[in-house]
Amino acid sequence: MSTFLGLAKWLRLALAGEDLAPFGQSLLQRAADDPSDSAALLDASIVLQCLGNAEIGLRLQREALGQQRQYRIAAGTSPARLRLLALMAPGAIMANVPVECLLAGSDIELDLYYVSTDVPDPAELPEHDLLFVAIGESEANRPLLETWAPHLSNWPRPVLNDPRCILDVARDRACRRLQGRPGLVAPLTARLDRDRLRASAGGGGGSEPGFPLLVRPLDSHAGQGLTKVDTPEALFAVLDGQSSQVFFVTPFVDYRSRDGRFRKFRVVLIDGRPFAVHMGVSDHWMIHYLNAGMDESAAKRAEEAAFMADFERDFARRHAQALATIHAAFGLDYLGIDCAETADGRLLIFEVDPAMVVHDMDPIELYPYKPAAMRRIFAAFRALLIAAAERPPGCAMLS
Repeated sequence: MSTFLGLAKWLRLALAGEDLAPFGQSLLQRAADDPSDSAALLDASIVLQCLGNAEIGLRLQREALGQQRQYRIAAGTSPARLRLLALMAPGAIMANVPVECLLAGSDIELDLYYVSTDVPDPAELPEHDLLFVAIGESEANRPLLETWAPHLSNWPRPVLNDPRCILDVARDRACRRLQGRPGLVAPLTARLDRDRLRASAGGGGGSEPGFPLLVRPLDSHAGQGLTKVDTPEALFAVLDGQSSQVFFVTPFVDYRSRDGRFRKFRVVLIDGRPFAVHMGVSDHWMIHYLNAGMDESAAKRAEEAAFMADFERDFARRHAQALATIHAAFGLDYLGIDCAETADGRLLIFEVDPAMVVHDMDPIELYPYKPAAMRRIFAAFRALLIAAAERPPGCAMLS
């Protein structure tokens, strides 16, 4: 098996401002010299996606997976403390839990196995002490999760992140699980095709929520195509400018703080315990960490530093009941939450998804407070894996 470097390597370089183009050219040359070098193809796929060329990147991924579905990232120690098999879905970087970023340099040996709807006999897969379902929920991934779920309920090794539970984090299903729960606001999300959405905006009746609305194409992430619309005319303009046939539609909740700014938090639950990932502060309602201007504002970073330092004593304590409710509602061993706080102090849920990006790659000169917070996350994830591997098969799955 040729050497596979993986996502953590390339994402770290990309976030450090390194030019990845020469690396991509070198990997493509390596694959040209040895057409059986699937690891070079898969690494090149990741590099090209980081460079914004998703179409060619995904084509290279298909070529790589046509040759080989298993890729190993060695542990940072020898022998490894544990052998982890992560089930991955083919697709873009955000299709899966970035498990490599959680384990970079650890004593865990990681095998990535890219699944299809053909489920192999467990004996055909690499030896492992524990299986982790790293597949994120999406329209493309649902058939994979549905196919693998019955097989994993009787797997010969312990399993984390039951695929049946992953299916429930879909935007239009998750909000219903959290409706009416104390301390939580989870606006109902409807999945509508463009004809029904157009008809409802034009006075066609139905029970769709009123304006203002958030409209996003199905399976979009990082704000791509997400629009706030305040009138039927604005909605018609969005539909005319989008090619998607199906949309998620959600009532807009104004979550600005008293100072007029918006604050969005990312939290992960590891075995039910909450950890702070980041906080974005912005003058605009649509916050993503990379567009919040955190690099340019020492005041914003100071606020985030305080959030992370006081997380267990403040945020996690204030929202303890809501966070416990989310853990119980989905039953996932590892889960990400994007959220905010409403004016009355409740937790406003934007999304729950295990495949959210969590990493320790922000520049330390700007974010000296982050490494300690990330180490806590990585240590908790490692502890989860080690404890789960010691349980009998079946105990990590819901019955």
